[in-house]
Amino acid sequence: MSSVRTTAPSRFILPVVLVALAVVVSAVPSLNVALPGLARDTGADQTQLQWIVDAYALVFAGLLLPAGAIGDRFGRKPVLVVGLAVFALGAFCAAAVDSPEAVIACRGVSGVGAALVMPTTLSIITSSFSAAERGKAVGAWIGVAGAGAVFGLLTSGLLLEWFAWPSVFVFGGLLAALTLAAAVFVIPDSREAGAPRIDSVGGLLSSLALAGIVYATIEGPHRGWTDPVTLGGYGLGLVCAVLWLAWSLRAAEPMLDPRLLRVRGFAAGVLSITVQFFVFFGMVFIVLQYLQLVLGYTALEAGLAMTPMGLVLGGVSRRAPHLVARVGGRIPAVVGLLLIAAGVLVLAGLDAGSSYWLVLAGLLPVGAGMALATAPATTSIVAALPGRKQGVASAVNDAAREVGGTLGIAVLGSVLNDGYRQGVADHAPPQLPDGAVHAAQESLAVALRLGEGQLGRVAVEAFVDGYGMAYLTSAGVLAVTAVAISALGPKRAAETEAEAAESTVS
Repeated sequence: MSSVRTTAPSRFILPVVLVALAVVVSAVPSLNVALPGLARDTGADQTQLQWIVDAYALVFAGLLLPAGAIGDRFGRKPVLVVGLAVFALGAFCAAAVDSPEAVIACRGVSGVGAALVMPTTLSIITSSFSAAERGKAVGAWIGVAGAGAVFGLLTSGLLLEWFAWPSVFVFGGLLAALTLAAAVFVIPDSREAGAPRIDSVGGLLSSLALAGIVYATIEGPHRGWTDPVTLGGYGLGLVCAVLWLAWSLRAAEPMLDPRLLRVRGFAAGVLSITVQFFVFFGMVFIVLQYLQLVLGYTALEAGLAMTPMGLVLGGVSRRAPHLVARVGGRIPAVVGLLLIAAGVLVLAGLDAGSSYWLVLAGLLPVGAGMALATAPATTSIVAALPGRKQGVASAVNDAAREVGGTLGIAVLGSVLNDGYRQGVADHAPPQLPDGAVHAAQESLAVALRLGEGQLGRVAVEAFVDGYGMAYLTSAGVLAVTAVAISALGPKRAAETEAEAAESTVS
């Protein structure tokens, strides 16, 4: 039974929750465009720059499940407020330090805060709004969760037009602090009266499993997929996942009952969210490089170029829950995945001379498809867990999103890099010294700095070829997932609820 004490009119709850969500989901893309200045001022090398970005994702993903359970047990409002405070502390400290190691540590602190904030935002919506209002509120949440990346790009692009890289952290910290102040007065203090005790063993094992997988995925493209560190990370993740499974099957009150994976709606929802954000994060990561390095856009211009996708995603997300309620979740889920596949196939055809209109023709179906596919997936995941575990349900949704996104950047980035490096090696001018060719293979940005002559043209062509391979891979993954969802996904949330109740009782 949910206990909710309202502190302000409900119309103010959703805006505060959505801003809190935007703060944490925009933290990675907003920093990406600030990395060149940060490297120049702090002396960070390429590995350190990667960890400045990935420390946040690693901690964020690893702590999501226990953070959701803590919100259910001790109250969503205090967990949200503490999370925003921790996020702001990490951001302000990152703006004040001047060494790469310190920035990495501060990003990890912000990741702790983000893990407390994100699942709490969705569980506040599911516990604070009536059934009639909930669909629209969840749709808005889905829109911000997807379009937050564009918000981060735009704000950081604007800031970097006039200020240095610390301004990106200061802005994030100020926004978190202002949202915290609003949350104190606006967000209802809700918790579940029947929430189980915190499953500390299950929480620790799930955190280590997720952290091991995410760490190995981050390190794999650079160290090599057979490097002992990479294999060790995956080994840790696998062992902890097996131990978590064994523990949770025997525990009286597990944080997340593994038997839910037998529920078609729950399993299909997790699969769909993971694949969607595998492709979406990888697509954003790659297309931003294309816009800036191949088409010559500035950071702000690249953010503006992505804005129509965010607008479509946000607009369709608000209507998607109504569509799911009318026709069920299977059709929108499959259509959404196929729309994303169509969009990335268009993007796969871009070359060095393509116009922005072709880029837009690929971005718009991706945005619409994300909105259509995310709504039924999130609804299925949330419907599979009872009200007393809505924080855990939200955390499962968010963990699938973060792990899928991290895998997408790593795997699709590796496909791009492998194709790029091979293309440069095969077609580099023979008169160039080996040192120049090896340097050009590091990245397209390095190749263009070496010169815009024949080597630059070869590098751009190699990048476009690798880019196409990454997107063709994405389209294939999406098509296979659409077939699986079509065969296995439930039509309506009520089916998932009934099947989940039967599965966890048996």
